[in-house]
Amino acid sequence: MTAQDTPVQFENLPADLIAALAKQGITNPTPVQAAVIPDGMAGHDVLGRARTGSGKTLAFGIPVLAKLAGRRSRPCYPRAVLIVPTRELANQVSRSLLPLASAMGLRMTTVYGGTPYERQIRQLRQRADIVVATPGRLHDLLERGHCFFDDIEVTVLDEADHLCDLGFYPAVDKLVGMTPAGSQRLLLSATLDGDVDALVKTHLRAPRLHELDPSAGAVTTMTHHTLVVGGFRDKVAAAQQLVEANGRTIVFTRTRDGAVELARALTAAGVDAVDLHGNLSQRVRERNLHRFSNGQAQAVVATDVAARGIHVDNVDLVIHFDAANDPKAYLHRSGRTARAGLEGCVVTISTPKFVNQIARLQQGAGVEVRHHDIRTAPQPMTAEALAGAGQPMSPRAGRSGGGHHQSGQGRKPYRGHAGGRRHEGRFEGRTDGRRDVRRRPQEGARRRSSQP
Repeated sequence: MTAQDTPVQFENLPADLIAALAKQGITNPTPVQAAVIPDGMAGHDVLGRARTGSGKTLAFGIPVLAKLAGRRSRPCYPRAVLIVPTRELANQVSRSLLPLASAMGLRMTTVYGGTPYERQIRQLRQRADIVVATPGRLHDLLERGHCFFDDIEVTVLDEADHLCDLGFYPAVDKLVGMTPAGSQRLLLSATLDGDVDALVKTHLRAPRLHELDPSAGAVTTMTHHTLVVGGFRDKVAAAQQLVEANGRTIVFTRTRDGAVELARALTAAGVDAVDLHGNLSQRVRERNLHRFSNGQAQAVVATDVAARGIHVDNVDLVIHFDAANDPKAYLHRSGRTARAGLEGCVVTISTPKFVNQIARLQQGAGVEVRHHDIRTAPQPMTAEALAGAGQPMSPRAGRSGGGHHQSGQGRKPYRGHAGGRRHEGRFEGRTDGRRDVRRRPQEGARRRSSQP
């Protein structure tokens, strides 16, 4: 589709919807919107592969709104259901679609766990046309007789791969199976394999397939780096330097405790940071996300599951403080930056022992990586400086105890690298790679898990 053709997609929509889009400054569709919207408007089932930041919310939202406009729903009988994996994503989808729905005279409600039932039940009784929901709470409301799927015309599964990753496949399979046979179904996902493929084969009828967006590994505006440091204390210091040099940053840790500890350490070092993980109440999660999105906090330290709900524009840097579990997780984490054509930087911080393991991970993700040693890395470590420094990373780097990052005569030892001991700061103990034993004086020998 040419640039001259793209406005036609929005011009074929209802006038109220076009005006509402224009009010938000949206006049031309993104590639995924230009591909998906016509098929969605025509009533076809749609299967789309699109990463975060591609405009996929409007890609499925616009056909839903256009289809439902001009009619009213019965109490407790919504006509469209949008199933998402997390509370944060449910809120994000609702914020994106609510102004458009209101302009069309449609009512939306958001349904997820961790909040009282009463408000959600009341909104369903007040003729909600569209329900944006996480699987667990939605299933509960159906089981209790507060919501019925008899009138469902459109079902959307957003981030279907993550729904399956979180173990929601059985619940989603059941929920979609409860919608009327022949109703329209749209599924969007970053990947289209495994349980996602099973959902497609079971519930979609001759879907129109659109695989337009590149994976994070193919985004040319995103640069990838590995920064090798001596030990855990050096990882914290390196993360601090990276955030200070690059602006708005998302830092990934493996554990909830790790997210809490690192956010505290960064804040204590003068970098305002908030944490985001499953142990937080919804109120605190929303407060922390708000502080990050409006610039009050420069960094958010998050676990993988919680980070699925982070939809913030203009993220300058992603730090893998703990390495991702697999290439898919690496790409999804990294995709939080370089969105909508903007530039972004991704840095994985590693100790020498695990460089080869991380290199294999990055090779599996299909990304080109530059290798840096903290002892010779540019200062400050801005994205621009890192892009012009270091050397290409080989998957064999790090073999036999660390590869070329330990080579070179005359380099000073890693700061604080003495058998992994941490003699200063909040963290003490030693790193054995898979387990990170941290001791704080006031907590004795309390254990916390982490990753190199």
